[in-house]
Amino acid sequence: MAENKKPKPNFWWSMLTCKCPRCRRGKMFRDYSAYNLKHTLDMHDTCPVCKQKMEPEVGFWYGTGYVSYALTVAISVATFIASLVLFHVSFMDNSILWWLGANSVFLILIQPWLMRFSRSMYIYFFIRYDENYETKEAVKEFH
Repeated sequence: MAENKKPKPNFWWSMLTCKCPRCRRGKMFRDYSAYNLKHTLDMHDTCPVCKQKMEPEVGFWYGTGYVSYALTVAISVATFIASLVLFHVSFMDNSILWWLGANSVFLILIQPWLMRFSRSMYIYFFIRYDENYETKEAVKEFH
């Protein structure tokens, strides 16, 4: 007799869609859209599915500034290389300024999503998937 096990959700897709790291099913944020700017970072206190605490300790989210910075640098490097290859941006004319302006606008436009994704990525560093989340108690605090 085979057990009815739920399939394990994909790590990268769960992180990208801001799902709880413990069960990978519950939503981390209250509002679906990151572009509802008044509520971009409004999170559930606990996961609606597995009851994992979303802020394991006071000041936990301060580290996301470093994650967001690293992502911004990585995106900027990627768009710069793409601009060099696709549009032949160079330092000899003003085309580098066009890239700088376009990259700045792009980063501003994705900033709400980037803030959410950096929180998602950060919490995934500390809380691991638990296939027995329905029967085991959630991680409450780090020691």
